[in-house]
Formats: sequence, C-alpha cells, structure tokens
Amino acid sequence: MTAIQAPKARNLPWSSRAWLNTAHAVVGLPLALPPFLLILLRVVLALALSWTFFLSRAVLRHLSKGLHAYTARQGARFEAFLGERVPMPSFPADRFAWRRGETWRTLIHHLFVAPIIGVVGAAVVTAAWAGGATMATSLLWSPQSRRTLLELTPTGLLLLALAPMIAQAVVQADLFVARRMLGPTRSDVLTHKVENLTVSRAEVVAAADAERRRIERDLHDGAQQRLVSLAMNLGMARAQFTDVPEPVQVALREAHEEAKQAVKELRDLVRGLHPAILGEQGLDAALSGLAARVPLPVRLSVDVAERAAPAIEAVAFFVVSETLTNIVKHAEAARATIEVVRSGGTLLLKITDDGRGGARLGAGSGLRGLAQRVNSVDGTLAIDSPLGGPTTITVELPCG
Repeated sequence: MTAIQAPKARNLPWSSRAWLNTAHAVVGLPLALPPFLLILLRVVLALALSWTFFLSRAVLRHLSKGLHAYTARQGARFEAFLGERVPMPSFPADRFAWRRGETWRTLIHHLFVAPIIGVVGAAVVTAAWAGGATMATSLLWSPQSRRTLLELTPTGLLLLALAPMIAQAVVQADLFVARRMLGPTRSDVLTHKVENLTVSRAEVVAAADAERRRIERDLHDGAQQRLVSLAMNLGMARAQFTDVPEPVQVALREAHEEAKQAVKELRDLVRGLHPAILGEQGLDAALSGLAARVPLPVRLSVDVAERAAPAIEAVAFFVVSETLTNIVKHAEAARATIEVVRSGGTLLLKITDDGRGGARLGAGSGLRGLAQRVNSVDGTLAIDSPLGGPTTITVELPCG
C-alpha cells in the first residue's frame, strides 16, 4: 500500500520531492542543449544539400531517428526524477516520418521549447536556492554592515521557503508542455491505426490471393490430372469393349460422360480460384480468354503498359468475370464492352452492356460481393444503370 504524503510536506526545502524537482530542472539544461545543437546542424545541412535530393533525404531520415532518441532521454529524465511517464513516439522513424504531425511537434520541442525551458528553469531554480542560501547565511560570512545583513537574512529565508514552490512550478510547466508536444495525439494514434489496418488488410488480401494460387496449382496438378486420366481410360474402355452386354456399355458410357463433366466443372472451379494465365501472361490474355467463353459478343480493350500487383490483377479479373456472369444471367444484353486502362497509379475498369438496366448495388449479392472485393484493396466501384439501359460499371483500383 502506497503511503500518502501531505501536500505541504512535499514543498519543504528538506523534502526529497523538492530536491528531485530541483535536480529535474537543473538537469534539463545540459540535456536540452546537445539535441538543440545537433538538430540545428542537421537542419542547416539538409537545407544546404537540398539540391541533392537523396543526400538531403538521408539527413532528414537520420534527423527523425535522432528525434526519437532525444525524446527517449527526456522521457527517462521525467521518469527518473518525477516518476511521471510522458507519451513517447510510437511511430517508426521511416520515410513517412515527416508526414506526421508528431515529428514536427517533437522537432519544435527540441529545437525551441526544451532549450528555453531548460535555460529559464535552471536559471530561476538555481537563483532561488543559491540566492536564498547566500542571503540567509550572510551574517555568518560577512559581519560588516550589520543592518543591511539583518535585512538580507529574512529575505534569504523567504526565498529558501519559496524555492521548492518555484522548482515545482518549473517542473509542472515542463511536464505540461512535454505531455502535449512529445508523443502522439489522439489524431496521430488514429492515423497510425488506419495505416496499420491498411497494411494488415493488404497483407491479408495478398495472402488470400497467394492461397488461391496454391490451391489452383494443387488442383490442376493433382485432382484434375487424375480425372483427365480417368476420363481417358473410360473412353478407351468404351472403344475397346464393344462386344460386352448392353448394361455394361451403358454403365461405361455414363461413367465416361460423368468423368468428362467432372473434369469440366473442376476446370471451371480452378479457373474461378485463380486462372493460371493471369499470373503468367497478365490481364490482357486472361480477359481475352474470359471474353471468348461468354455467349455474347464482347469488345475488349486493354491498355496496361505496366502490370499491377498480383492481388490487384486478381481483383480486376474477378470483377470482370462476375460482371459478365451477371450480364449473361440478368441483363438480357446483346453485347458488352470492356475497357481496361492503367493511368499512373490507378487501374480503371469500365464494363458496359446494352441490357435492360435497373442494376443497383444493394439489389443482389453478386454486386455486393463485387463492392466488397473492390473495397478490400481500397478501390471504388460505381454503377450507372437507368431502366432500359445501358448499364456501366466503373471500377478504380490503386496500383501505384
């Protein structure tokens, strides 16, 4: 159980709290000056090297790492002398450091606030203790001008009595500023969480895409090959055993047809998981094969000079695949148009059909599934489908 100390006793000159506050204020000056000089040097160096982008960037990255180290030392001072924990930088000193408000607040603190508080705090606290002690003991070391010394002694004693309160005020001011300038604010924490969630979601999407590719390879190299071999053997048996009784021929014929149907369904399943041609030859070849299998004319235009990430290509392929399936099943369309263009860091898909229209994002699970798949990579999906058509689905996927 922690003992509770009376508030008045904390400010007495002989209390441990008063001496710890004094030490904290005095140590603040030598702890603040080296970071101030080093930061100033790096800022000047970065400005001088601004014409060489890479050197200036390297200096700024080194500076951001230094800010974390300087802040950790300040935090150790607060914890050692005051038993207080100040928020420390929680973000890595990476290439995005200078985009965060936390970095700029920390820079301002070490470049301006900490040196000012260190100089003023150390000077005021030292003057209070040293001046009070000098005046209070003036009768001991200077017996001359006794009247003046008698006036100085009460002033010195008063100053000694006020010194702990002065040290406490300096400490509270230092602590107040440090808590607001060092470490992340609520907005910074939320931004950091959003960044982490974005990275985590991208990793999950990439892992899911990699798992689909693995399953596709396993099915293609394993179960599909066995089914193809079985279908071939049954076909050879049908051709060879023509003189067997009719029931046996019927059984062989049905088994052969079932095996061929199973091969077809498994191929469709494998293609739906992740078409091998997408990973090998890219969107143009994969979408061309997809359009060729649709039972209506499809005009395809693909202008992608540079391939996107595999997860983005997979999303684009499945968006087109699901949209074409919906067009065939529900749109009553005579033709469809697919345009795929990469512009900078965006992959733009535009799918149009001349069907009956009336498609809505919340009207069917297929469209909801499309929206969820697009949102999983921070893309956008828009549907323009007036009654009577035409229907246009526009999808933008980030691929920078």
